[in-house]
Amino acid sequence: MGAVFDAVTGWDNLWRAYRLAARGKRRTGSAAAFEHQLADRLIALQDDLCTKTYRPGAYRHFFIHEPKRRKISAAPFRDRVVHHALCNVIEPAFDARFVTHSYANRAGKGTHRAVDQVQAWARRHRYVLRGDVVQHFASLDHAILCAKLARVIDDVDVPWLAAAILGSGAGVLADQYTPVYFPGDDLLAACRPRGLPIGNLTSQFWSNVYMSDFDWFVVRELGCEAYLRYVDDFALFSDSKTALWAWKEAIIARLARERLTMHEGEAQVLPTRCGIPWLGFVVYPTHRLLKRCNAVNFTRRLATHLDGYQAGRISFAELDAGVQGWINHVRYADTWGLREHVFATHPIPRRATSQPPVPKTHFL
Repeated sequence: MGAVFDAVTGWDNLWRAYRLAARGKRRTGSAAAFEHQLADRLIALQDDLCTKTYRPGAYRHFFIHEPKRRKISAAPFRDRVVHHALCNVIEPAFDARFVTHSYANRAGKGTHRAVDQVQAWARRHRYVLRGDVVQHFASLDHAILCAKLARVIDDVDVPWLAAAILGSGAGVLADQYTPVYFPGDDLLAACRPRGLPIGNLTSQFWSNVYMSDFDWFVVRELGCEAYLRYVDDFALFSDSKTALWAWKEAIIARLARERLTMHEGEAQVLPTRCGIPWLGFVVYPTHRLLKRCNAVNFTRRLATHLDGYQAGRISFAELDAGVQGWINHVRYADTWGLREHVFATHPIPRRATSQPPVPKTHFL
């Protein structure tokens, strides 16, 4: 076996992978079942990997509806350990090759830093071109991704494991994908394996691997220094409207080489002073607002949780966790007045146990 695959299947790495996969999940049935006779299960998993008899299990699917309807695919806990074991070893080699302003699923990056950077560039440039990839995870091509992985990982065994994980997700998002034919395609192009299950650790990482060549194209070949991307959303800034419109056409052609398309009608060159929709916010050079749909969805969810708390179906800790999570997100925009209004119109009720209500200032 190659040195990289040895590192993936090493005992210390598998143990670390288990700890990462179990973080925050130890009370779930799948994590608890794996933890029972943990050493034996890790040894068996290590043997399956080393002998290449490892086969991923079936996904469990469900849908979420915020901010839009998405099909989430949850892998069995045993497979999530393998995902962590693989990413622990190979992700650093790729991360060092990513552009600085790729913000999704990377240490030290994240949503709010991406919003900060958008605002910083909105203050420096007059115009912005914002775009996104159509059906991003559903359209990522397996053959192209495998070629990108092979360029960096010089190990004959790692591609086998990557192919096994990729194969387990082939077709998972087939019902979410509208076939697209690119120049030179024949009718069999529709049968190309594609799609990464949303929810996999590997899918998030591989999305960055897949898009990295495109990132460097924008930065180096187009010469756009003010560029950033978060998953499939990207933005280019300039003081020249003409340059941005020309870059849009070049981006469409470059994405086609990756067998991807963008929402062309929605990708317009606009003045930054008009506000940039970005990751749930509308970002202006001088301030930030929360998208209306975010506030509406949270208000509905809060009302449901308050009813559950009053009826005793959920604890105050569960109610508080959901509220604090939302506050920690929206505090990155000018939302003090909004938060005051939401919690004033949705006071915390008394429970059936006649406990005194918690004052709304607890949330603010």
